[in-house]
Amino acid sequence: MGSHRRFQDSDADLLPAELVELGRQITELDLEDRRKLDIAFEQVGESVRRRRRILNLVQEALAQLRLDVKYMMFDLNITRRERDDLKAQIEEEDLGL
Repeated sequence: MGSHRRFQDSDADLLPAELVELGRQITELDLEDRRKLDIAFEQVGESVRRRRRILNLVQEALAQLRLDVKYMMFDLNITRRERDDLKAQIEEEDLGL
């Protein structure tokens, strides 16, 4: 549970600024107090990272769903247009007979 991990740039980018600041403040504590807080801090940090990953996955899934719906609406509109054209064609043939 070393403090080195807290200061990696990639972690600072993934964690809220308040949590990064808390990590800095924890490193300024004496060793005994720091050990008590290190485990909790790491658990909170992992929880934040996990939630961020989940949020990213959900956002990607929503973006894909939106795209899929657009393709389906496009396909539906084309299918309706083809149906209407065929209906009109059949009606013309019926009138011509």
